[in-house]
Amino acid sequence: MMENKEYKTGTLIKRFLPYYREHKVVLLTDLFCASLTTICEMVLPLIMRYITNAGLASTMTLTVQTVLRLGILYLGLRVIDSIANFYMADVGHVMGAGIETQMRNDAYVHLQKLSNTYYNNTKVGQIMGRITNDLFDVTEFAHHCPEEFFIGALKAVISFIILARINVLLTVIIFIIVPIMILTCMTLNRRMRSAFSKQRYQIGELNARIEDSLLGQKVVKAFTNESIENEKFQKDNHRFYLIKKETYKYMAAFQTTTRMFDGIMYLAVVVAGGIFMIKGLVQPGDLVAYMLYVTTLIATIRRIIEFAEQFQRGITGIERFLQIMDADIEIFDEPDTVELKDPKGDILFENVSFSYPDDHNQVFRHLNLHIKPGEKVAIVGPSGGGKTTLCNLLPRFYDVTEGRIMVDGRDIKEFSLKSLRNSIGMVQQDVYLFSGSVYDNIIYGRLEATREEVMAAAKMAGADEFIRELKDGYDTYIGERGVKLSGGQKQRISIARVFLKNPPIMIMDEATSALDNESEFEVAKSLEKLSRGRTTLTIAHRLSSIKNSDRILVLTEEGIVEEGNHEELLKQGGIYYHFYTTANELK
Repeated sequence: MMENKEYKTGTLIKRFLPYYREHKVVLLTDLFCASLTTICEMVLPLIMRYITNAGLASTMTLTVQTVLRLGILYLGLRVIDSIANFYMADVGHVMGAGIETQMRNDAYVHLQKLSNTYYNNTKVGQIMGRITNDLFDVTEFAHHCPEEFFIGALKAVISFIILARINVLLTVIIFIIVPIMILTCMTLNRRMRSAFSKQRYQIGELNARIEDSLLGQKVVKAFTNESIENEKFQKDNHRFYLIKKETYKYMAAFQTTTRMFDGIMYLAVVVAGGIFMIKGLVQPGDLVAYMLYVTTLIATIRRIIEFAEQFQRGITGIERFLQIMDADIEIFDEPDTVELKDPKGDILFENVSFSYPDDHNQVFRHLNLHIKPGEKVAIVGPSGGGKTTLCNLLPRFYDVTEGRIMVDGRDIKEFSLKSLRNSIGMVQQDVYLFSGSVYDNIIYGRLEATREEVMAAAKMAGADEFIRELKDGYDTYIGERGVKLSGGQKQRISIARVFLKNPPIMIMDEATSALDNESEFEVAKSLEKLSRGRTTLTIAHRLSSIKNSDRILVLTEEGIVEEGNHEELLKQGGIYYHFYTTANELK
């Protein structure tokens, strides 16, 4: 399972701040525009205060010319406000989208570096949710978070200064209520964040359930288990509904609390302000201005508190992003690595032990094996003996627990991962083809190859003939995971991909075990061509495909228990002999 590490809010913000570095000019301009909109908004109560007090004091003081001048002033301020607001809504949001994009890039690059262990224990639906849905809210967070808090602080300071100049005692009453309101709402915010976190996790589970069911839809239909899959989905979907229900409960409590405190603050102004006006401590115009500023202050506080919902969504998205970014990169290049150039293919497993990092299941211990350049070595044995694991250690999909693996006399950890893996070709039973054309999938072996080289690789793999018969030839769309092709066709395309790569070391992991006899025969011919002149490790259940290997190893939980060519192992009358005779009896 993906580790759900929890972070403090301060830590999350500190880790997020560097993403503003490339956008600091836009951010500062956005905050400047925010200050302009705030000033424009704060001027209106002063204009109303002046008009009210002047009108009550003397009609001579308040003239049409004065009102028109104030109107023109306010119109000018609204024009400035509109321009500033447009910048904030447009460029400010683009800045947020830019940060979201960079974070998604960083997450994807980091995911490429994570080991097989991580993917073995993490649902793809969860990962997809974290780098798509979870980062959507970061756009709003990145834009509005500094903006809202800056505007809120500015309005609070300006309101306090102006209100205090009107009446200090009334201002003190109002600002005693404010911190109580904030503390109460912060408590509800923490519960909202927890609910949002659960909601995001369940979205990931829902995505994983949908992906698993849709990708396996043929199996579902074959066993007529649609009702079972519907039931599973409904259970996960209902769980998501219950979590959303809990979230809305806290949101409702949050909004009700803010409305209650709004009423208390208005009540304080009406009652206390009315008494002060009766006693001559506040002018009528001042009370009108006071009420307008309190309305502005309440609206600001409410906006910040309501923004807390968006804030929590953004913080949750950042937290789940960091849970990916902080996942350990277990397989990496050492600082002094060198390039593996022109490898001869000499491979040595020296006293190698291995257990899987996640469950510490010991696969083998103190294993020694030397494979000479150009030698064809086959590995057979019972399931669970470590055949595939042994081959996965060579390209460093996992690192050995003890001992070392050497290529051409040097520890593979001394080579860069890219150069090591570029020197190794893999043909596996479970062929993975990407959604796209036949050409796209073959050229994946060497992206700088020409079209002629791609077609030459397909010919060597015995794939050119059937490819040309497809609707659009090499440009035929093959569907997700190559669903439009047969097993043999997919396998030959994967072999063409490796032919194009042209590596000096080959690993063939049960490459023909899932094929019918005709397809197996065609693919076997391609594999024979592919292995010529290369150091080759072959894992096979069908022993007929490895009879011509230079050396055959029998690998069990005890390690390599038998070794020799086909005839030598048959003469020993051991495990290989038993496998071979049993296979012949089953024919």
